[in-house]
Amino acid sequence: MSALRLLPLLALGAAVAVAASGFGTRIALWDYRTAFAILRWGANAGLAVAALAAIASFVPRARAGNGRRLVLAAAIGVGAAALPLYWLHVARSVPPINDITTDLANPPTFVAILPLRAQAPVPAAYAGEATARAQRDGYPDLEPTVIADAPPAAFARALAAARAMDWTIVATDDAAGRIEATTTTPWFGFTDDIVIRVAADPGGSRVDVRSVSRVGTSDLGANARRIRDYTAALAR
Repeated sequence: MSALRLLPLLALGAAVAVAASGFGTRIALWDYRTAFAILRWGANAGLAVAALAAIASFVPRARAGNGRRLVLAAAIGVGAAALPLYWLHVARSVPPINDITTDLANPPTFVAILPLRAQAPVPAAYAGEATARAQRDGYPDLEPTVIADAPPAAFARALAAARAMDWTIVATDDAAGRIEATTTTPWFGFTDDIVIRVAADPGGSRVDVRSVSRVGTSDLGANARRIRDYTAALAR
């Protein structure tokens, strides 16, 4: 039964792997593919250790003298797997897309950010009708924002709202009504890009937003949430 003494250490190793998956990506120790592999390993290892600890707790001979150790191993193992399992749940509940916009017919385009995306696996050009169809199904609430201001005032308001989001403003062009910005995701530090377009509208001005990831396939709903947060700030 001495092997049971290793279970808390194995569970701790799984938790460290989950934490390192994001930290290592942020400091460029590995790319996102390696990070996802480490994350899966950590989650699977955590669940395996928790399962072994749970099984051992039902065996009197194994449980004798190891009760607290088994509880600790199970708790750490489940904790290590909790965040990856939550992300898996989110991934299954949202469309597997990473290019989101409030104008599916004519999405805002990047200009100043194009050189920054030159090496990005996800192209800067809009992904097309399949992505638009998936967005209509998954995020039917995303719409342009119409505000009762002339374009110059609306542009200033849109820029103020963008700055309030704590994004990095890359470029502004008030003549074209375009604002470009970047932001990073909390865990892996992935860079996402945002472009805002302000145009004249019969009701005053129309503000459209597009938020796009640079890597991956599914954004776990991050770009849609970002657009919702921005349009809510703009409305305020």
